Amino acid sequence: MGALTHLLDFAGWERAQAESLLETARMMEEVLERPMKKVPALKGFTVATVFFEPSTRTKISFELAARRMSADVVGFTGAGSSLAKGESFKDTLLTLQAMALDAYVIRAPVAGMAHQAARWLEGAVVNAGDGRRAHPTQALLDAYTLLDDLETLEGRKVAIVGDVAHSRVARSNAELLPLLGAEVWAAGPAGLLPERLPGARLTTDLDEALEDADAVMVLRLQRERMDEGALPSLREYVAEYQVTEARLARAKPDAPLLHPGPMNRDVELEGTLADGPRSRVERQVRAGEAVRMAVLYHLLVGRAA
Repeated sequence: MGALTHLLDFAGWERAQAESLLETARMMEEVLERPMKKVPALKGFTVATVFFEPSTRTKISFELAARRMSADVVGFTGAGSSLAKGESFKDTLLTLQAMALDAYVIRAPVAGMAHQAARWLEGAVVNAGDGRRAHPTQALLDAYTLLDDLETLEGRKVAIVGDVAHSRVARSNAELLPLLGAEVWAAGPAGLLPERLPGARLTTDLDEALEDADAVMVLRLQRERMDEGALPSLREYVAEYQVTEARLARAKPDAPLLHPGPMNRDVELEGTLADGPRSRVERQVRAGEAVRMAVLYHLLVGRAA
C-alpha cells in the first residue's frame, strides 16, 4: 500500500488504507478538543480550495482543516473569476499552479473534473465533489460518524434513502462502506435510482431497506440536477419515501440517522427527527474537520516523506 498521492474516489483502495486514514482522523479530533486547536503539521504548505460550484460545509471545513495544521490557504470560487470571460477550467487550474501551490481541493459540476485536474497539476488533488460522481471526504466522515455509534461496520446494514441517482454521496458511500465491511442498501422511487450502484443493493421498497438497518442515511432531493419527469410530484415523494418516525421504527432501536446536508426539512426527512436523539447531522459536521485534516496530512506529509 503506497502513499496517498490524490483523493479522487476509492477505486483501488484497500481496507487498511481507509482504516489508517480514519485512525489519523481520531488523532486530529484530539487536536480539535484542545484549548489551542492548532498544530504545525503543514507549516510551509499552501492549500487551494478551488470551487467551481457553490458550497458551505465542505469549503469552510477544508479551509479550517488546513489552517488548523498551519497551512496557508488560498480560496477560489468560479463566480466572478476569469471563467466568466471564457477561460477554460484547465487554464484556470494551470494559472493557480504557477503560484506554487501544494494541494488543490476541487469542487466541480462536471463528473471527472478532479481526475482531469490530477493529470494536469503537479500537486495533490482532493475531489470535493464532481457532478453526481463522487464525494470521497463526505463518505469518510460518514464512516467516521457511524463508527462512533457502531464501533465496527463489519456486517452492519446501512440504508441510504432518497435521491440516489443524482447523489455523489451515495456513490462514494457505496464504494467505501462495503470496503469497511458494511452491507449497503439504497432505496428510492424508480426515477431516482440509478440502473446500477456498485457496492449497494437497490430497491424501491423503503420498508425493505429500513428493516433491521443499523444506520440510516437520508439524501436531499437534488432538483437542480433532475431531468424533467424524474419525480412525479413532491407530495407523492413525501407520502411514499419521507423518512418519518413511524418508518424509522423498522430500523434497529438505536440506529443513528445521518444526512449529508443541506437538508430540506419535512421533505426527505421529518423535521422532528433532524433534531431528535438519533440525529448525527451536527456530529457529521464536526467529524468533517478532523477527517479533512487527516486527508491533507496523509497527502502532503506522505508526499514529502
